[in-house]
Amino acid sequence: MTEIHLDKKQREFIDEQVKAGIYKDADAVVAAGLRLLGSKEGGDAELRRLVRLGTDDIESGRIHEYGSAEEMLDDIKQMPADDVKKTGTGH
Repeated sequence: MTEIHLDKKQREFIDEQVKAGIYKDADAVVAAGLRLLGSKEGGDAELRRLVRLGTDDIESGRIHEYGSAEEMLDDIKQMPADDVKKTGTGH
């Protein structure tokens, strides 16, 4: 089993969460924290991937400039649904 060392403030926080009835025990508090950390890191990794794709597009000249937001929206509306999903503008 993994041993975890917590400082006083961390132990107090866990105790407060349990006493408030938010979690049934300290294990549940730690598990929730780990889930949150995992989802944040996963989201950060996806964001880095999308930024890298955008940077690659810019460096390769795969860009289009619009004179207005309306022009961009008109262009998006004309895209096939699969293209909109790939670019991330469909959500």
